[in-house]
Amino acid sequence: MDFIHQTTLILDSLIKKYNTASPRYTSYPTVPFWDATTFTETAWLDSLIDTYTKSNRVNGISLYIHLPYCESLCTFCGCNKRITKNHSVELPYIQGLLKEWQLYLNQFPEKPMISEIHLGGGTPSFFNPDHLEILINGILKEVDLSENFEFSFEGHPNNTTYTHLTKLYELGFRRVSFGVQDYDETVQKAIHRIQPFENVKNVTEWSREIGYKSVSHDLVFGLPFQQKSSIYNTIAQTLTLQPDRIAFYSYAHVPWIKGSGQRGFDDHNLPDGDEKRELYELGRSLFEANNYSEIGMDHFALPHDSLYLAQKNGTLNRNFMGYTTTHTKVLLGLGVSAISDSWTGFAQNNKNIDEYLVAVNENKFPVVKGHILTNEDVRMRQQILNIMCNFSTKWDENDFTVDERIVLLQTLENFRQDGILNYTKNSLDVTTLGIPFVRNICTAFDKRMLQEQWTGQLFSKSI
Repeated sequence: MDFIHQTTLILDSLIKKYNTASPRYTSYPTVPFWDATTFTETAWLDSLIDTYTKSNRVNGISLYIHLPYCESLCTFCGCNKRITKNHSVELPYIQGLLKEWQLYLNQFPEKPMISEIHLGGGTPSFFNPDHLEILINGILKEVDLSENFEFSFEGHPNNTTYTHLTKLYELGFRRVSFGVQDYDETVQKAIHRIQPFENVKNVTEWSREIGYKSVSHDLVFGLPFQQKSSIYNTIAQTLTLQPDRIAFYSYAHVPWIKGSGQRGFDDHNLPDGDEKRELYELGRSLFEANNYSEIGMDHFALPHDSLYLAQKNGTLNRNFMGYTTTHTKVLLGLGVSAISDSWTGFAQNNKNIDEYLVAVNENKFPVVKGHILTNEDVRMRQQILNIMCNFSTKWDENDFTVDERIVLLQTLENFRQDGILNYTKNSLDVTTLGIPFVRNICTAFDKRMLQEQWTGQLFSKSI
């Protein structure tokens, strides 16, 4: 048996073993295991200001701004959104965002320094460029900018105009990501995302012409009716445009989430674990053959891109916005359903747009739930962050009780026997074979998930 065939058989058996529900670890503890009994708005604000005063002038703060409106429903999407063609909703929502921002400004002891702004959705390019200008100018009116600030936004290729790109560039945006998903007609119809290649080509070329430094394309594998041929053709077309980054996300099937359009899919329409992993391996081989390097989970970048350089330098970071090159300790999420992070606390806004707007218009924080991290939470959070970003971590023996250490080392030994990591009594390194199973490895350090009794469907499959 040749080496490649043997490796494929090993990988197939590991997929069957480890394709279980697990978190994506954009935070720790993950949202389902937040402790409501210790959370109050006062505790959250105390956590925020404590971290801010210790780190603001070192790394600044990040802003994630959630713009939830879309003109049509993409049925693969699990994000919080509202479908409408009524654009009169734009300005009242932006005014609400600025009121929420003012509530936070009132808490800070000095003018904050911004290192990062990201516009996510929903569909940020749903908004009129002039309204986006009102938003960004309102945010920046009472702040300083860090020397290497980074502004980015998510654009829909079907409605991102040259004016959008020009206006946001003038406001300081230099990075844009475009959602592509798949170019196959059958897949596009299934996910209700009809999007010609020509539209993606136009916005990509416009972005470069205007001067954007990083253009990213988001692709998804594991979508309904997706096959190797559609992945191959989608990536082949993508490579002709040479995006600086490519996010190659695993489709997260979470039809139980309220508001998800995924309930229209039957499981038999989706690639199974083995088929889905084959789609990923095909994609990875095509990317690597074209000079892209794998960054953390789900991401690929060309050698000049800052995400690639951050991984090489050991400075890659991860938060609710995914992988990032900034190391802000404070991430404020503005807008409906947005999550804020003070490193020692999390807070999530109301998921209902109308209720969100009522709160901010009454000068109230729209926070409805959160979590204040214990010292143990912070230590485990750092371990999981290290694994997600660097594929390695080290720990102090005092981080675990005797019983916990026994269980941890037994778990790591099982992983070692499967060839997905190597470890000592206080460190581990993920092997190349183990990279697809990083989420599984992180669960060994997820004390909240291990200690809690939970039932039902909380997380998507890890593969």
